[in-house]
Amino acid sequence: MDFGLVGRTLRTSAALSLLVLVFGTFYYGFEPTLSVFTGIIWGMVNLYFLSLLVRAAMRPEGPDKRAALVILFIKFPLLYGAGYMMVVSAFFNPILLLSGFTLVLLVIVLKSVGRVILRLDNVDLRNKRERLRSV
Repeated sequence: MDFGLVGRTLRTSAALSLLVLVFGTFYYGFEPTLSVFTGIIWGMVNLYFLSLLVRAAMRPEGPDKRAALVILFIKFPLLYGAGYMMVVSAFFNPILLLSGFTLVLLVIVLKSVGRVILRLDNVDLRNKRERLRSV
């Protein structure tokens, strides 16, 4: 697994959220689709801040404690407070909101399985291809 997985996941989730917004509005109406769309965006922001937190806390030269604390104070109170307000509000359907949130996790799993099946992270195979190109 490389560091580009989070970026690729966020790009794929953004494209998926736009498809959900367009086709979901056409087939299911605006309010249910907005719940799923908001859940996807909420999951994307959560994943982004989680990746920032991990990169700040686990670095080879030591953790950047100040950056990690700032990210913690942004992520947990604000992001989860907003998530709680969305779940308990009457406007959003909680089941659809949480299903949108889990779509980001599904994208991670499917991207990882795809990389394993295609052997994109296999170092030996990649080195063999590079040696064949250089010849």
